[in-house]
Amino acid sequence: MERLPSFAKPESPLLAAVIRQRTPKEAIAAITNAQYHGATGIDLHLSCLDEEYKNSKSIEEILKFCKIPVMALNYNHRIDYSGYTSTEEDRIALLMMAVEAGVSCIDMQGYTYDLESKGGFRQEYQKLGYSFTKGNPREIVCDEKIIEKQMKLIDDCHKVGCEVLLSCHPGVYLDTEQACDLARFMEKRNPDVIKLVCTCDSDEQLAESFTTMIALRKSVGCKVSYHLNGPKGKLSRIINPALGGHLIFCIDGYTAADSPEQLDLATAKKALDALKLIK
Repeated sequence: MERLPSFAKPESPLLAAVIRQRTPKEAIAAITNAQYHGATGIDLHLSCLDEEYKNSKSIEEILKFCKIPVMALNYNHRIDYSGYTSTEEDRIALLMMAVEAGVSCIDMQGYTYDLESKGGFRQEYQKLGYSFTKGNPREIVCDEKIIEKQMKLIDDCHKVGCEVLLSCHPGVYLDTEQACDLARFMEKRNPDVIKLVCTCDSDEQLAESFTTMIALRKSVGCKVSYHLNGPKGKLSRIINPALGGHLIFCIDGYTAADSPEQLDLATAKKALDALKLIK
């Protein structure tokens, strides 16, 4: 199938509609609605599809109805957010089916090929002295052999015209210095977009995130998406993209399968349009 439009190259920010559905028909309906309602990108969660639809043919069927960039994710979460276990080989294989089917981009999680780092920082690498290792952050790989495997995966995607977003959900707050150091460390793997999602416990951390977004935009060569999780962090989901972040993750009609922390698509579009007028 022909490759869908670039996910990384359009002007920031993309209004990325989060699609978490069990069947191709349900995904097609959700994507069609999101496109009509102003989405400029699609965030397609492959893990939510029923097992019978986790294949290239079903993904191709979904993509036929997409006119905007699509990024495929496989976070090993079912539609009810319950987790399931798979090997890294199987998890990556599903992503590569999406690459074959024609998605614009895949989300390669920071722990890829190193499940131990998914749960916390591997302490043997504290000796490297990186600023971002404090607080036992998750999804950060420092093993050079694993990094080489990640870079090969990115290169394999690039060879067939598919982009890669390299994501990291540390599970802790990172200050400006730590976030920029981590983004530069991730950038060495040659992704097209970097996504950082940190936690937020205070108004002070929220305020610093705005400064961090500006610093990330200036210190990293590729596109960056950066926001904070938690009740205190919700404002970062709209302000940080206005400061140069590449993505606003949105929901077009909330269901039990959606996170209430993510922004309503119609509201986010109105806010973004208003912020553009102010600029």
